Amino acid sequence: MSAGVSAKKQGAGPVPVSGERRRSRLTRNIAIIVGMLIALAVLVVISAGSGKVAIPPSEVLGSLAHHWHLDIGPLPSHENGEETLWNVRFPRIVLGLIVGAGLGAGGCLLQGVLANPLAEPGIVGVSSGAAIGACLVIVVGGSGSSEWALAGAAFVFGLFTTAAVYLLSLRDGASSTIMLVLTGIAVNAFATGIIAYLTFVANPNDREQIVFWQLGSVAAASWNQVWVSAPLIVAGCAGALALSHKLDLLALGDIQAASLGVNVEVVRRQAIVLVAILTAAAVAFAGIIMFVGLIVPHVMRLILGPRHATLLPASLIGGALVLVCADLAARTLIGDADLPIGMFTSLIGGPLFFILLRRSRHAGVGW
Repeated sequence: MSAGVSAKKQGAGPVPVSGERRRSRLTRNIAIIVGMLIALAVLVVISAGSGKVAIPPSEVLGSLAHHWHLDIGPLPSHENGEETLWNVRFPRIVLGLIVGAGLGAGGCLLQGVLANPLAEPGIVGVSSGAAIGACLVIVVGGSGSSEWALAGAAFVFGLFTTAAVYLLSLRDGASSTIMLVLTGIAVNAFATGIIAYLTFVANPNDREQIVFWQLGSVAAASWNQVWVSAPLIVAGCAGALALSHKLDLLALGDIQAASLGVNVEVVRRQAIVLVAILTAAAVAFAGIIMFVGLIVPHVMRLILGPRHATLLPASLIGGALVLVCADLAARTLIGDADLPIGMFTSLIGGPLFFILLRRSRHAGVGW
């Protein structure tokens, strides 16, 4: 990955178009985003009704309506239907929604601030830092460690590692995209060594939990986890949207953006802080989930174009859509087994990204 490729060559910057064409593109993009929201709503209903305790969509909607004090639709006919929906499936689905949204928004934000569509949140060290925190808690406290201690350590270490990457990348008080990328690679490599050592010294039971956490899952989701993660991710997404116009200007290059009144270093710092918060909050309870922050924004950019006013919301919704779909597959494909989400996102994301690369190359799409 070359962070030094110009924005013009990447195709990351907005291309001037006529007013009529711009309105047509905006209408099309809004229609796509609305379609994604409808697809997400349908998928949530299907996911909530799927599993060992099968619940028809009408009963899922009826339960939701009654929960909001609306006497519409039937309640679940299964004796454990309400308990299954509100204590098991809805917390899991909602956590998947906000985790996917956080990863999608974080990936889009980082790709924008680095002007590189191959960037992903893990490159600033937040994922590897979170993994170190989680591994430390598991090794020190054992497999019975509190989930709150594990999540808190993952969040704090993720933020700390990101801060270290940023500070180490500074030169004469300023950072550059290439230095951020290279420093991130070095810090991630160092963190990987620490994680390997902690995994080696852990006993077999703890080692199994370390491996499972790094594969990602929302199987143990609870409403308490949702209430902790949601405000952080909502605030991070709102901050990302507030930076959308400045990200468009950054795609023109640092010099051009500065000439248009953008304080490049301040915007870069703000973006990295937001990426760290979004990703750390996402992985704190769900573990490491690969490829969502890379694939989703990249696909959305190919479909919608580079303008962040539409690209960021689409990446947010797309990340939620991917996570809910992956979680549905993880808990329904193999009987009673609950497979790691990260396995699905990696198995699907890797080949999909390769296909996108090949198509972009053959189509002559420049980055």
